[in-house]
Amino acid sequence: MSSFPRPRTGDLIAGLCVAGLLLPEAVAYASIAGLPPQQGIFAAVAGCFVYGLAGRSRFAIVSPTSSSAAILAATLATLPDQGAVKLAATTVVVALVGGFLLLAAVVRLGNFTGFVSRPVLRGFAFGLAITIIVRQLPHLVGVEAGSTDIFHLVPQLVLELPRWNPFAVACGGTALAVLLALRRFPAIPGAFVVLAGGVAASAFFQLEAHGVAVVGAIDMVPAWPSWPSLGWADYSQLTRFALPLVLILFAESWGTIRALSLRHGEEVDADRELAALGFANMASALAQGMPVGAGFSAGNASEAAGAATRATAIVTALGLAILVIFGGNFVARLPEPVLAAVVIAALVHALDPAPLVRLWALGRDQYVAVAAAAAVLALGVLNGMLVAIALSLTAVVQRLAEPQVAQLGRLGTTHDYVDLARHPDAVAPKGIAIWRPAQPLFFANADRIMGIIAASSRAEPDIHAVVVSLEESFDLDSTALDALVEFDAVMRQAGLRLQLARAHDRVRDLLAAAGARDLVARCSYSVDDAVAAVQP
Repeated sequence: MSSFPRPRTGDLIAGLCVAGLLLPEAVAYASIAGLPPQQGIFAAVAGCFVYGLAGRSRFAIVSPTSSSAAILAATLATLPDQGAVKLAATTVVVALVGGFLLLAAVVRLGNFTGFVSRPVLRGFAFGLAITIIVRQLPHLVGVEAGSTDIFHLVPQLVLELPRWNPFAVACGGTALAVLLALRRFPAIPGAFVVLAGGVAASAFFQLEAHGVAVVGAIDMVPAWPSWPSLGWADYSQLTRFALPLVLILFAESWGTIRALSLRHGEEVDADRELAALGFANMASALAQGMPVGAGFSAGNASEAAGAATRATAIVTALGLAILVIFGGNFVARLPEPVLAAVVIAALVHALDPAPLVRLWALGRDQYVAVAAAAAVLALGVLNGMLVAIALSLTAVVQRLAEPQVAQLGRLGTTHDYVDLARHPDAVAPKGIAIWRPAQPLFFANADRIMGIIAASSRAEPDIHAVVVSLEESFDLDSTALDALVEFDAVMRQAGLRLQLARAHDRVRDLLAAAGARDLVARCSYSVDDAVAAVQP
């Protein structure tokens, strides 16, 4: 762990500003998960403090996030509806998340977060934002939600319009309007301003007497850490749910951390951040908190407030603890419509259709993003998340498996060989067909690509040699290796000599290990060398 930086004045200001944002958000995200408000606060204090010691980003604020809260709620919904069981299960899930993150850091799996593509994350975030916002509407208008399914919840809210509580609507609507207006001034902790205003309105207008629900007393006395006694079936089920939560939590956190670091020219290491998030979640489990990650809104608030070093996270944790200790009685009078407004305002940015529209303009990955959003809406948060992850992997495999082969020609008198279809001025060497697969060869595409090259080569008139450029294939699996050796035999039977160009050393080693030493001798490091080797 590197030496801790000396705190600066900007850290104090930024930390206190972010603490004012985190207090209502932590309580609100705990309510999303169906947990007592202190669970969110404990998690925020523990997550910020430990990440400040172990992490590298000066802007990252590790606390409960909307996505982790929604996924935790979906996980807990599979258990018996008992408060003690759900609290125990939460502790287990958070500890498992921390343990898996630390294990992933030890075996250096940080780069695997790239397997959840950005379009899938955007689609998932879009669908998740709609889901959470719709589920907050009953709290915003002061009615009981009879269903968590948004397709039934919306018609139910419309039918119950005459029973909406006007005081709740006025309170929540005003809070939401103020939060959205204050987004233009990122240095102002809008959520804290609204929290203070909500508490004042609750006392002045006696909102409880008018049927407006409030947060209630917050028990800030932490329980002594203890491992809950659950059955093996419970542990097995929670482990199954914790694994996808780890992936989506780190993908979201790493996206925030990396974006903020790149913006300021700072270096961060994915494996180090995995470990830091693992320690933060273990600390949250000890504090009986929720899963924590680096949320986008809190990180951007930290940046806007002028965070100078990692000490900002420490100041945030201490400031949040002080706010709750000395202001807990005031927070207890916070109206639930205000909390709903805080959640909705925090997710409004995820409803921006611009990233999805851009994908349509590019003509790339738009269907994957839309499918991820639709999966969350149709199948629920947990199943939708699993579908989103599967979509990421499917998109990668589909793109790699789709065979694309270019025939190359020489560009003028240079040593450059380019795609003949894209460069009409390029000329193929006489008697030689040069092919370049656009993807790395692997089990899903090797046979088809070699088949396309074989058929196209036999159709070429008056050729005596074939050159295959393997610049995209740094390594080969056994299927691709066998396909390459079999292709050499097919070319030999057709009376054509095969020469491999741009063959990496690892590929040569594998060919030698497979006994294809003759083919190793026909490997060149450039296309120009390969062409020279097969010219009569």
